[in-house]
Order: sequence, then C-alpha cells, then structure tokens
Amino acid sequence: MDSLIARALDTAAARGAGYADARLVETAQERYSVRSGVADVISSDESVGIGVRVVVDGAWGFASTNTMTPESVDRAAAVAVEIGRASAASGGPPVDLGPPVTSRGVYSTPVDVDPFGIAPEEKLALLLETDGRMARVAGISARQSNLIFIRERKTFANTEGAHVEQTIYESGGGIQATAVGGGEVQRRSYPQSMGRQQGCSGWEYIRAMELPANAERVASEAVALLTADHCPSDIATTLIIGGSQVGLQIHESCGHAIELDRVLGSEAAYAGTSFLTADKLHNFRYGSDCVNITADSIRLPGLGSFGWDDEGVPAQSTPIVEAGRFVGYLMSRETASTLGLQSNGTMRASSWNRLPLIRMTNVSLEPGQWELDDLIADTDDGILVDTNRSWSIDDRRYNFQFGTEVGYEIKRGKLGRLLRNCTYTGITPEFWNSCDAVCNSSHWNMWGTPNCGKGQPGQLGHTGHGAAPARFRNVRVGVMR
Repeated sequence: MDSLIARALDTAAARGAGYADARLVETAQERYSVRSGVADVISSDESVGIGVRVVVDGAWGFASTNTMTPESVDRAAAVAVEIGRASAASGGPPVDLGPPVTSRGVYSTPVDVDPFGIAPEEKLALLLETDGRMARVAGISARQSNLIFIRERKTFANTEGAHVEQTIYESGGGIQATAVGGGEVQRRSYPQSMGRQQGCSGWEYIRAMELPANAERVASEAVALLTADHCPSDIATTLIIGGSQVGLQIHESCGHAIELDRVLGSEAAYAGTSFLTADKLHNFRYGSDCVNITADSIRLPGLGSFGWDDEGVPAQSTPIVEAGRFVGYLMSRETASTLGLQSNGTMRASSWNRLPLIRMTNVSLEPGQWELDDLIADTDDGILVDTNRSWSIDDRRYNFQFGTEVGYEIKRGKLGRLLRNCTYTGITPEFWNSCDAVCNSSHWNMWGTPNCGKGQPGQLGHTGHGAAPARFRNVRVGVMR
C-alpha cells in the first residue's frame, strides 16, 4: 500500500502539482439492531480506497479510486491535477497552506477488548436480553436496541515529507422505548438521544453502558410521559440542562459556529455560515465567566480523538472560550493562514472518496465546581431538562429552539413533577451568558455525536462533546405541539 501512496504523489508532482497528499483508507463496520423482539439488522461491510488531493497553479484538485492497482492510482492522480488546473483557470486567490507539515509516526486507539473479536452471537444476545427487559413494561408500543463497531485504518503522506499511519476504533450502542396513547407519542432513550452513544473505544465501552440493567427504567419513563403534565407555556424560567443535552447545545450553537470555513464563507451547507466572524476573535463575550470551552483531539473516548488529522497535523488541544471570552476557531491549514495562524488539526473526511473538511473534534464545556444535588437545592424555581428530542437553529448559528425527551419541575430546591414536551429557545450569546453554574467532573461525560452532516456531497462526521449539567437563568420555555 505504501508503494501506491508513493506512486500517487510522484505522478501528481510529475504532472505539475506544487503540493500533493494521498490518503489510503480501509474501513470495516459491523451493525446489529433488534426491533420489538426481532433481529432487524446484522451486517458487516468493508471498503478500501485512496484519495489524492493536489494544489496546481494555486488551486485545489481531488480524485479517488477504490481499484488498488498502480494504473488506477496513476489515473486518479492525473485527474486530480487536471481538476486543479481547471479550477485555477476560474480565478480566485491562490491556496496558501502555511508552514510545511512533516509529521511521522503510528497511532492506534487504545482498546481493552477488540470489538471485532467478540462473536456476533454474543452481540445479538445482549440486544435480545435488553429488548426482553423493555418488553416487561406494559404500554410500550415499540422497542429498539442497537450496536455499531467501526475500525478505520488510514495512511497519509504528502510531498512535504509527512507519513503517518493510524487505526481508529469506535464502539457504540443504545436503546429507545416508544409509548403511544391519548394522542401522544413519547420516547425515552439511553444512554443519550436517538438511542445511541458512541466513542473511540472497544467492547469495554458497551459493557460499561449496562444496557439490560437500564432497559426497564427507560421503558417505564416513556410510559409515564404519556400522562405527565405539559411543560409550562411561554414563560421565562431557570433551566438546569442535563449533560447529554448540553452536549448537543455545544454542538449546534458553538461547534458549527467556530468552523473557520463557515466563518470565511467557503462552506454554507447544512444550516449555513456563522455569526462568529473574524473580527470577534479575542474581541467578543460569548458566555459568562463560568463558560470555558475547549476543542481537542486527545481526550478519549471522544469521537474526535486521533493521532493526526487528514492533513497530517498532529492531535492537540485548543481553547475556544476562556472565562466567557471567544478565543479560537477550528481551522485547516488553508483557513488558518488567512488569519496568520497555524492549523489546529481539524480536517477530516468521512471516507477515501471525500475531500477533508473542517470538522469538530471534541468540543467540550469544561467542568465547574457544583454537585448536581447542590445545584438543584440552590434553585428555588425552575425546570430540569435532558435528552434531546428535536432541534432547530438558524443559518448563522444564532437563534435556536430545542426540545427534550424529559423534564422535571424544580420547586424550593427539590425535583417535583414529571413534565412532557419541554422546549426552550434562545439567542446563542445571550444564552451562554446566562449560564451561572456548571457541575463538576464527577458529572462530566464525553458524549458522542456520530451523525454530524456537512459538505456537498454530504459527509457524516463523528464528533465528541464533553459536558456536565449546567444552569441557565431567564430562559424562555414552551410547549411542543
């Protein structure tokens, strides 16, 4: 395989590329799903291919192939150069990649138990047991449980001297119970929304979820929501937001907004650009003093963890918000150079046949000092909400509305009645400036988002978001109909 990568680089250079990189990717994936007592999905698939990216006369070109022969790699490199030359003819500022990237090394996700070494029968048995426990709860209309395992082997090299190899493992799974009655449809998910939590880890990650042990509780909560009181309508109140929901809030209102390609206007697919324009860097109060947000690719088991990005830039940690002050973006080599900075290693592609894009790594709200029980006790009147049910955000990541699966009234420092159909709305900087407390590291978890859409043609990115429950004052809430 190394000889094919070298051939791609040599062919591109010989045909006139001023820069070239080649990325060979081998992916294996297993999926298992049980729906209401029936094995719905048992699948295993593999793919392999090579993508060649070039800069010719100051413009990008890209081509790929899944035919692993010297002749096919030569053709892909030649087509990439032709596309780059055609792109240059259309005008525009020349690509500036900044300092050379010369990374060398090998990386592998640390796993205790290789998930691909666990028999399919054992994986399916776990889901059937979990499903059976959900089925014990009267009133459940549909049950779903799933597992997914991914192994991605990548080799990257460029004409500047970089050559890195890495193997990334992911394991994930979860459950969802749905209850229907009285004109209502209610669901509860575990460990997080959409019935799946995922991380860079091995089979031990699935064991730690304890899916069977949580099955009856999750199903019982779905049934209880059918007759729960509605969330109060159109009021401003104090919210304590659970860690899973805080993770999605970070993803939508911070993570996408700090992608520098969106800021610069070179990417606008999937809900647009960003309000965090370049003039706001180091000059804008994004949140309150207790809001500290970090982007890193080193904090396992976050789905944004790796050894090098798909430009060969090493994994690292970058401050994004420090004590409420906006201080950093997610950057590529090219976009960083426009600000006189260097890439912080966030370029990733979903496969060998896609161009790398700026993607979230592990964008996390750092833990605060509070115990959750103390935070509830310190709240005289409010609502605790958790587990996402719906989301909507404008094309600059500014105005948003979220719905959650579950809510609990807080009165005089104690959790009270169960609430259904909770929603809340806000304006991103006002919302984060209303944050006055974040729970401590004992409540902090790395939540996985394996379905982040971006790009045309579309790519699904896998991102991580560390978060703990946090409190926000004077938030508008309402009823979702």
